[in-house]
Amino acid sequence: MPQIKMRGVDINKISVISTEMIDELEKIVKCPREYFTIECISSTFIKDGKIDDGYPLIELVWFDRGQETQDEVSKSITNFIHKAGYENVDVFFTVLKESSYYENGEHF
Repeated sequence: MPQIKMRGVDINKISVISTEMIDELEKIVKCPREYFTIECISSTFIKDGKIDDGYPLIELVWFDRGQETQDEVSKSITNFIHKAGYENVDVFFTVLKESSYYENGEHF
């Protein structure tokens, strides 16, 4: 945790930026790198009856860390996705409640 879920990206492009991106996010979020996961989810985008390339949709699932940290994380991820060769990117956050997240049967 935090879980970074990516759609509309090439896994090879993300692999290239992944280490540096987590290095930076680790400093912003102030949690160990082993807490982060990156998942590239295969998606098929359809527009006007045709298969479309789509564009990066990045979801960050985490516990609330405040607006300032969230803004900083969004800017960092956006910069790395741009660096990977994508012009546009949407970043959105899903905030979990500690009492609703269980690890090995125990909630936080």
